[in-house]
Amino acid sequence: MEATKMGIIAPGSAIPTSAVNDAIMPRMGYTILAVIIGFFSVFGIILNMTVIVVTLKHRQLRQPLNFALVNLAVADLGCATFGGLPTMVTNAMGYFSLGRVGCVLEGFAVAFFGIAGLCSVAIIAVERCVVVCRPVGSVTFQTRHAVAGVVIAWVWSFLWNTPPLFGWGSYELEGVQTSCAPDWYSRNLANVSYIMCYFLLCFALPFSVIIISYTRLLWTLRQVTKLKMSEGGSTARAETQVACMVVVMVMAFLLTWLPYAAFALSVILDPNLYIDPVIATVPMYLAKSSTVFNPIIYIFMNRQVRPGLKTADLDNINGLCLKI
Repeated sequence: MEATKMGIIAPGSAIPTSAVNDAIMPRMGYTILAVIIGFFSVFGIILNMTVIVVTLKHRQLRQPLNFALVNLAVADLGCATFGGLPTMVTNAMGYFSLGRVGCVLEGFAVAFFGIAGLCSVAIIAVERCVVVCRPVGSVTFQTRHAVAGVVIAWVWSFLWNTPPLFGWGSYELEGVQTSCAPDWYSRNLANVSYIMCYFLLCFALPFSVIIISYTRLLWTLRQVTKLKMSEGGSTARAETQVACMVVVMVMAFLLTWLPYAAFALSVILDPNLYIDPVIATVPMYLAKSSTVFNPIIYIFMNRQVRPGLKTADLDNINGLCLKI
């Protein structure tokens, strides 16, 4: 079996079924990767299941503003279950043991749930901007708006992850050849056109939405603080809390997704670029680690979805923003 420079099996080539690929990495290396991805997967499943169960249990959490948060938990749960656990097994075995069909299904599942989660993060940013900044005037954020956001996330992900199933693009082994993803490496015109569209619409677009939304939100909060300094420090404290949350959210997004996107874009732009397969695996694992970070950042650090905590500061900001 001949592998490309990137350690990725060329499209149409055979997938290994019974041998550890020790030409890429020794057996112990695969075991270590299995432990790492197993940690992220198990904790990702536990944390996201906790979010879903707690939301279903507490009526006060079943509010429109929390729909996107729960949707993010569902997407992360799917990614950890259908992407993380199979990758843990294949790493433990030292080769991809699921065959060609398994590669396509695993690659589709990871991409489908991953992009749905990514879109959910963007929708959360938009919803917070709408609620705090009121860019559409006095329109109240309602259930239909929240449901529309959830539907958009899944439809958008489905729309851009199904083409490889029908010949526009493909799912191939990546990194150390124990997991599958969209084929970033084939240079034929159809695949390159798909990958460019995929990169622009499934990463660059959500990232732009996140940056624009949070920039507008922080700017609005800053204007509120300037206008209301005479009312005491509550608004300033709220601004600081929100600003910190925004920084954490954006940094987590960049940490988990930017390396993978930058890696993919580099391969697209420079087909002669050589990256060691082990190094190429690191961005993939960072992206999958978002299934652990997302529930911690977006749920457990979010005052609005933790029962019993006061939200007077945020309410104060919402009311003050109407005057801007």
